Amino acid sequence: MTQPSPQNFDELKKRVTARYGSLSPRLQQAARYLLDHPRDVAFSTVAKIAETAGVTPSTLIRFANTFDLSGFSEMQGLFRARLVDELPNYTERIRAVRSATGETPDSTQLLWEFADANRLALEQLPGRIDPDGLEQALDIFEAARAIHVMGARRSFVVASYMTYALHHIDKRAFLVNGLGGMYGEQVRSIGDHDALMVISFSPYAEETRQLAATACERRIPLVVITDSNVSPLAQLADVCFVVQEAEVKSFRGLTASLCLAQSLAISLGVRHELGSTPPVGR
Repeated sequence: MTQPSPQNFDELKKRVTARYGSLSPRLQQAARYLLDHPRDVAFSTVAKIAETAGVTPSTLIRFANTFDLSGFSEMQGLFRARLVDELPNYTERIRAVRSATGETPDSTQLLWEFADANRLALEQLPGRIDPDGLEQALDIFEAARAIHVMGARRSFVVASYMTYALHHIDKRAFLVNGLGGMYGEQVRSIGDHDALMVISFSPYAEETRQLAATACERRIPLVVITDSNVSPLAQLADVCFVVQEAEVKSFRGLTASLCLAQSLAISLGVRHELGSTPPVGR
C-alpha cells in the first residue's frame, strides 16, 4: 500500500532522516543539500539546485518520488510553504557572482572574501537556531554536575574555547582531548549525572562518533554542534544545532560555531547569576 505523501516540510524531513542510511549515495548527497539549504531549495530552479548539490535534475525528481511525492514541484512546494510566515531573508538568497579570472588573489582580497563570507554566516545563524533547542541545551548544562566537551581536528578550536568559557563562569568542565591516547580513560570519567557536548563536522572524526555513541548508550545527555541534519551525530543527540559555516576557496570557517558556543556559555552564566541573586527585599 502506497504511503500518503508528506504534508509539510517537517514531515518530509522526518522521513528523510529515518531512511537516510538506506538511500543510495546519490540520493544521500541530494538529501544533505535539500535539508541543509531549505531556503535555497524554496527559491531556486531544479537545474540550479542540482548544479549546486552536485547531482542531476533527474536525481532530485527520483528523490521526490522516493518519498511519495509526484515530482520536484510538489516537493518544492513543501519548502516554500515552510517560509510563508517568515520575512524574506535576502542575504540567504543573494549570491555574489564572480568571474573566474585565473588571477591569484592578494592578501587584502582574501581578507575581504573571508570577512564577507563569515559576516553572512553570522547573519544567518540566529535564524537557523531553534530557540527551544537553545533553552533545552541550557537546561541540560545547568543540571549537569560537569560538562565534558569534545571536538577533534578542526572542531578542536570550538571545543577548547567552550571549555575555557565554562571555566570562567565557574561551571565544572573537562576537555576530552585524548592526550596520550587516553580517549577511553577520559570517556570512562564521564559521570552518570554529567553532560557531554560534541562538535563535529564532515567527514566526522571516528573518535567523536564513538564517544557520542557511548554517551547515547549510557543515556548521558548529549548536545551536538554539527553541519548537517543527517550527520551521524545528529541522530544521537538530545539537542542538535546545525551550523552552516562560511566557505571560501574550499577553506571552511568556524566563526558561526564559535559564536554559538560563546552564546551558550554566557547564557549559562547569566542563568547562574540569576539563580544565585537573593530576591529583592530579603
